[in-house]
Amino acid sequence: MTTEYSGGGDPRRSLELLWGVPERPKRGPKPKLTAERIVRTAIAVADADGLDALSMRRIADELGVAPMSIYTYVPGKAELIDVMLDRAFAELTPADGVTGGWRAKLEHIARDNWDLFHRHPWLLHVAAVRPPMGPAVFGKYEFELRAIDGIGLTDLEMDSVVALVTGFAESSARVSVNAAEAERRSGMTDAQWWEALVPLLEQIDTGGKDYPLSSRVGEVAGREHNAAVGPAHAFEFGLARILDGIQTLVDTRA
Repeated sequence: MTTEYSGGGDPRRSLELLWGVPERPKRGPKPKLTAERIVRTAIAVADADGLDALSMRRIADELGVAPMSIYTYVPGKAELIDVMLDRAFAELTPADGVTGGWRAKLEHIARDNWDLFHRHPWLLHVAAVRPPMGPAVFGKYEFELRAIDGIGLTDLEMDSVVALVTGFAESSARVSVNAAEAERRSGMTDAQWWEALVPLLEQIDTGGKDYPLSSRVGEVAGREHNAAVGPAHAFEFGLARILDGIQTLVDTRA
């Protein structure tokens, strides 16, 4: 799937769409479309068929309008993707009401991001190194910082902790989504794939004396995950270790 990049369109038009800057009122009948309806339709298309299927013509077909009418509200795909990102991030929930201190709040944030990427896998194919400066993106960063405010970290460390936790959730979700996509494309579960592969591996004698650690550890992990990889386990294990590391940093400031 092609990687898209946020922040690649007209910054003025993107900001107007992100923040809902109203256009000058025009005479005549009320318009059939709205920018928000176009964005919601675009998200539905991307959820169903991925970003490669997203085009102004596809959106127009879904809405039952002429393709050129879309450009009256959204100037291009780049600006559309900016708004799609922001609207998707609006689904994330603050951890303010989570009990258990900063650690529980960061766990909530990580799992909320993990869930978001599974609901909208196309987000993993947008490189948001220049994030859309919309209300949801600002709100997301604000409530993520609130989760660790006042625990003794510097402002730069707070930013780094948020980036570490959310970045880990994104990378872990990517492995999980890729595993599900591999199963969908092949029509085989991981267990079926492994069952077909084992007899072939035995014929060429890949294990045993040449790779003793790989054979031993891989057998245990494969049996536990019933697959070559266990994305959910890796996410939970890695998140706990990251939080342990942050705890160590916080303890040095006590």
